[in-house]
Amino acid sequence: MSHAWTLDYLMSFISVSNVLGATGAIFYVIAMSMKTAIPLRITSLVSTVCLLSASILARSLPAIALYTLLLPVHSIRHYQMLQLIKKVRAAAVSDLSMDWLRPYMRKRKCWKGDILFRKGDPADEMFLAGNGKYRVVELDNELQPGQIFGELGLLTPSYQRTQSVECIESGHVLTLPYNEVRALYFENPKFGFYFLQLASGRLLEDKARLEQMLAAERAVTAR
Repeated sequence: MSHAWTLDYLMSFISVSNVLGATGAIFYVIAMSMKTAIPLRITSLVSTVCLLSASILARSLPAIALYTLLLPVHSIRHYQMLQLIKKVRAAAVSDLSMDWLRPYMRKRKCWKGDILFRKGDPADEMFLAGNGKYRVVELDNELQPGQIFGELGLLTPSYQRTQSVECIESGHVLTLPYNEVRALYFENPKFGFYFLQLASGRLLEDKARLEQMLAAERAVTAR
């Protein structure tokens, strides 16, 4: 046992497959520590290529099957994020409708009477009104088709909903998780400014609407 960890013994572990496997493992750990989508996908691709190569050299069929499946998954997601960022750059100089996000959002069916979220609920995604009708309960305000809502929860300290939204006519909405919004925000400063414009515009609209409601109530009280 005294000679178990000699230099020759340790050198016996050095082979092409082991080096590739170790490199893949290092890049995998790096990928897990990434906070933004593009570096995460790149390091995941490098890790997958290294681990797939090591698996082929080691003739491990289960590992070969796993990394062969993961390679196109990481490649496709990386391509999608690059395309999305291109869309962001193009849209940053246009209006604030954010219709360009539609292809990247997930469709969700809504029925009349459904509460999409309530004030104070945990917030983890934003919405785009598709067809059907939706109402902001606290403001008694109907959302227009194509309008983004639910984005303000991302800006609150505790990620909570600031208002409630109810479906008043069956239809569908499109959703985008906050983690993807956050990735775009950090990846592209133009989108960060664009998103803040959207959120601040919404806050100013809500402020003006509340002021109108308060003025109307004072007018009624004064009679």
